Amino acid sequence: MPRPIKPKLVKETPRVDYYKPRGIPVAHLEETVLREEELESLRLVDLEGKYQEDAAREMGISRQTLQRMVTEARAKLIDAIYSGKALRIEGGAYILHEGAGRYRCGRCGEPLPPGQGKRRKGWRCPTCDG
Repeated sequence: MPRPIKPKLVKETPRVDYYKPRGIPVAHLEETVLREEELESLRLVDLEGKYQEDAAREMGISRQTLQRMVTEARAKLIDAIYSGKALRIEGGAYILHEGAGRYRCGRCGEPLPPGQGKRRKGWRCPTCDG
């Protein structure tokens, strides 16, 4: 039985979730999917310049997990750019952090009861069971 996937804490979702090379119809493009938590790891480490230890703490994961996510996300981005693929940002196992200790389920957007956002083991959304 595979190990259960632990949801990561994501501060915000991107305003735009699809990018494609100019001048090529979508029907003719291969697509690369970047998960929401992979984008968050890049935002924290590359855009905000945080140390990996601090970024991992903010996402509620280990530094090793963060490093693996950053490496995979960078590979996906460069593959999409270099190979001329479309890039879709979606999915993943994450909890949307709304600041001041408020969280939403990353799958359905349902607000979580107080204290549920940081619980790591066995967490399930009461609405979508995600």
